[in-house]
Amino acid sequence: MQANSQRAGIWFVLTAAMLWGTTGTSQAFAPAGFDPLVIGTLRLALGGGAMLAIVMLRSGMSPLRGWPLRTTLAAAAFTALYQVCFFAGVAKTGVAVGTIVGIGSAPVAGGLFGCLFRKERLGRIWFLATALAIGGCAILTLSSGGDVIIDPLGVLLAVGAGVAYAAYTLVIKGLLEQHEPDAAIAVVFCVGALMLSPLLIGRDMAWLAAPRSIAVVLHLGLVTAALAYWFFTRGLQRIQVSTAVTLSLAEPLTAGLLGVLLLGERLNQLSFVGIALIFSGLATLTFAGRATPEAPAEFGG
Repeated sequence: MQANSQRAGIWFVLTAAMLWGTTGTSQAFAPAGFDPLVIGTLRLALGGGAMLAIVMLRSGMSPLRGWPLRTTLAAAAFTALYQVCFFAGVAKTGVAVGTIVGIGSAPVAGGLFGCLFRKERLGRIWFLATALAIGGCAILTLSSGGDVIIDPLGVLLAVGAGVAYAAYTLVIKGLLEQHEPDAAIAVVFCVGALMLSPLLIGRDMAWLAAPRSIAVVLHLGLVTAALAYWFFTRGLQRIQVSTAVTLSLAEPLTAGLLGVLLLGERLNQLSFVGIALIFSGLATLTFAGRATPEAPAEFGG
């Protein structure tokens, strides 16, 4: 029974990662001049607002009471920090390096956090799967071409994004042990959007009036935030933090394939090597990996 629950958790997280992988394709349809920071903030606000409406219509205000202040604020801060660090890091050091460092650092940080704070055991399968997937991400991203820029601050921001995502996963894992997933998404996203809202002061919002902008924001908020995290939180309830963060590497795999199918991008031979490595890493965790029993969480409050 526990094995079935773990397998279901793996597929839930993989589904979430594939939905996240549509983010780049969606932004490709946004009009020129769009602001990534505005999109990131609206994504959290719309996703959180949608889940909040669902929770209130279904259960009223009761699921929104009794939240631990420190843990809730920490989860919201980490998800807000990810938006800022990732977009700023990519802007400074380029898509290739920013993506590799941001995505590649997340599983490493997730494994360390899970080991330190939740006493998760990192087996050989996890190390093998993580190494394969990170290597595949690096090859896939670099094979896409373009200039490679190494900006120290940009690299540091990208690492910050990976660590923030892993920390968010760790903290919300603890919240899910006390609260239902939909309420957790609603509260954390709404608070995170409030934290980011001061950054919108003085930014150009005129591009939001275009129909394509509205469609992009709706897709990012409802599909890549609300729906994707609906799957992610349910998967996270069943598997370890380290496993969930590594499975999230299905995101760049999905993005690469959508780029070929919908945007007309071309993959070279090296790109297929990267895709094969990512797929091998994910398959290793999905079909050979088994989550180990967890000790009670020590992070919270």
